[in-house]
Amino acid sequence: MELVFRGAQVADGTGDPLFRADVGVREGRIAAVADPGSLTGGRTVDATDLVLAPGFIDMHSHSDIQVLAHPEHLAKVSQGVTTEVLGQDGLSYAPVDDETLAALRGQLAGWNDDPPGFDWNWRSVGEYLDRLDRGIAVNAAYLVPQGTVRMLAVGWADRPATESELDTMRELVATGLAEGAIGMSSGLTYTPGMYADTEELVALCEVVGAHGGYYSPHHRSYGAGALEAFAEMVDVSRRSKCPLHLAHATMNFSVNKGKAPELLTLLDEALADGCDISLDTYPYLPGATYLSALLPSWSTEGGPDATLARLSDVDTRERIRREIEETGSDGAHGVPIDWASIEINGVRRAEHDHLVGRSVAESARAAGRPPAELYFDVLIAERLGTSCLMHVGHEENVQTIMRHVTHTGGSDGLLVGAKPHPRAWGTFPRYLARYVRELGVLELAECVAHLTGRAARRLRLTDRGLVREGYAADLVLFDPNEVRDTATFDNPRQPAAGIPYVFVNGVATIDDGRPTGAVAGRSLRNPGRTR
Repeated sequence: MELVFRGAQVADGTGDPLFRADVGVREGRIAAVADPGSLTGGRTVDATDLVLAPGFIDMHSHSDIQVLAHPEHLAKVSQGVTTEVLGQDGLSYAPVDDETLAALRGQLAGWNDDPPGFDWNWRSVGEYLDRLDRGIAVNAAYLVPQGTVRMLAVGWADRPATESELDTMRELVATGLAEGAIGMSSGLTYTPGMYADTEELVALCEVVGAHGGYYSPHHRSYGAGALEAFAEMVDVSRRSKCPLHLAHATMNFSVNKGKAPELLTLLDEALADGCDISLDTYPYLPGATYLSALLPSWSTEGGPDATLARLSDVDTRERIRREIEETGSDGAHGVPIDWASIEINGVRRAEHDHLVGRSVAESARAAGRPPAELYFDVLIAERLGTSCLMHVGHEENVQTIMRHVTHTGGSDGLLVGAKPHPRAWGTFPRYLARYVRELGVLELAECVAHLTGRAARRLRLTDRGLVREGYAADLVLFDPNEVRDTATFDNPRQPAAGIPYVFVNGVATIDDGRPTGAVAGRSLRNPGRTR
């Protein structure tokens, strides 16, 4: 053996009880899972006090550009992540043309930054995956983003697609999956993806299902109308016969307090009818997005320049204000905004640094201005490239949903901004520390299964997600008594404690607690691809 972990407690990713074993690695694969003390190797790690598990799979990641700009990717490898799923929420950077890429770079700057000097040398899904293969710290899978596809075929118009445009979208989705994407995502509170009606989504999901992929929607509302929005996604899955994975499947805002059981009843009934459904969540209460996402959809039709023009018009600003503050915009999930719950956490211009870490309400009071006016002016000055936290979650809903039989883990983590959400650095150790060790919401072996084997099944990874001979040596070793998240809202870029070893394809990315800078990850492509 090249490497032996001696006497570890193995959580193998199935949910079965932990067991003691030696685990041997050779040529990037698990070569043996054997009785304690039975294996020898070129290097032996005493794992007596550690749990050895499959590497964690981040089912909802926003590292699309940062994993390339900073390929050592400490935020993820330090918490034991060895695979992440990119292309989320219907908006990412492939497939694109020059015009669409330019628009996306601005629209998504609050998620991914727009790094100076970065080489945007791809346009297709296959070219993006090839770029990942040039060297990244973790493995990465990719979802074709439906909003980006609609941008290419329809533009920014708020109208049904023509049959010709729908054919173009079908072709773009099919090509993306043939080139290696594992499914399709949507962001149905983000423009222009939100302009798609149910019939359009069914038509595209028929293509996804035919190519062996799954559909991962950020659906139309996590606030007022959340249950109806979930039900629409189940209907899309039923009609298209496409597997469904519900992204960050939370029940947020005051209108949904205590309603998680109603969501799970909806899903259980669909599962009993034979639907193929799973979900992911993050173990925190606040959400995160870009600040302009709160705007009503009509105000963003036509793209960023048209949006900025509307925000500069006095009468239009007042119309937007009424919708956001009084009736609830579709971008804000149909709930009137409480500005005290919206915290700016990332800006692009130095003159706005003082806004970071404060709610819009707090900053407005300090400036002696109405909150909406401050909000509009910041969006204009920042050209929409500002990110925020939304303090809208409920702990009982979080715990109820994470117990569900289809649950997996996803960070939904943004890596940019002055104070990004700590979930980008802390999601997976937080599950193990708070929800296993401290609260006992999940047993350790079951939690590991949520974060590994169950996720791998959704991704159709037949050689990852379990500690099993012949599987890829994506492994994490952690101290079950010490593992914890250290990232906080005030100090979010902090690596996990109690995770001394992380291996990706048999190569150490964290070795005896120290990051190695290794880039042994690669793209994980749709096993049914044809190109």
